[in-house]
Amino acid sequence: MANYGFRADEIAAFLEGSASARQRVFWRDLVEGQMDADRMDYLLRDSYHAGVQYGRFDLRRLRGTIRAIPGTRDRAARLGISQGGAHAAEGLVLARYFMFTQVYFHKTRVAYDLHLRGALKELLPGGRFPSPAGDQIDGFLRWDDWRVLGLLADGKGGEHGDRLARRNHYRRIYATPETCTENDLQVLDRVKEKLGPILQAEESAGKSWYKTGKPDIPVVSSLNERDVLPLSHHSTMIANLRANNQVLLYAKPQDVEQASTLIGEVTKL
Repeated sequence: MANYGFRADEIAAFLEGSASARQRVFWRDLVEGQMDADRMDYLLRDSYHAGVQYGRFDLRRLRGTIRAIPGTRDRAARLGISQGGAHAAEGLVLARYFMFTQVYFHKTRVAYDLHLRGALKELLPGGRFPSPAGDQIDGFLRWDDWRVLGLLADGKGGEHGDRLARRNHYRRIYATPETCTENDLQVLDRVKEKLGPILQAEESAGKSWYKTGKPDIPVVSSLNERDVLPLSHHSTMIANLRANNQVLLYAKPQDVEQASTLIGEVTKL
């Protein structure tokens, strides 16, 4: 099979951003930058298939304003955008934020994620996937969706497998704000202590939507092409985005009412 002349060491150097990647490192932003191709694809695709509008942004405008920014003594050449695309880039960042908060970290989806993890620990030998390399790669490839779904349909996977099959997932009983303060975290600790064994799972977002500094999207001024500033300089909204560190707590369906009472005793203080 043709590999277009790429060697494994060249791909590794490209992904690591090492000096041996040479001029190819310029394209690294398309793989791991704030405007990486995968992100721009999955946001629109997931938004479409989920039937929501949260992941939509002006891809054509963003693509049309991408610029090659020459390197300097202190920085290599990189990809950026002209100032006319600043709002399109802003839309990309916000689309990612909205899709996470409204879809990827939705309370029910998170519940099924934790059940799937629990079921796989029961199904997989030793609770882990075989290594995707060497003499274990064939075993790794056999663990596809159909095999897992078949085992779950046969009643395998322990308690979590049963909850997946019966759609009897854990219920969210408490959620912190998306951006927790120290006081919010203290209340969370008191809630967890009050719940005791009723608490079945704790899931944290722990996601930063836009990192300023070196990973920030560079924007070329429409007045002077030598004037390149980060997107967070042009957008007050982006500059004030904070990491999402929301925490969700879960209990079994039959314990929800009792959990609500106990939580009320803490939050009403």
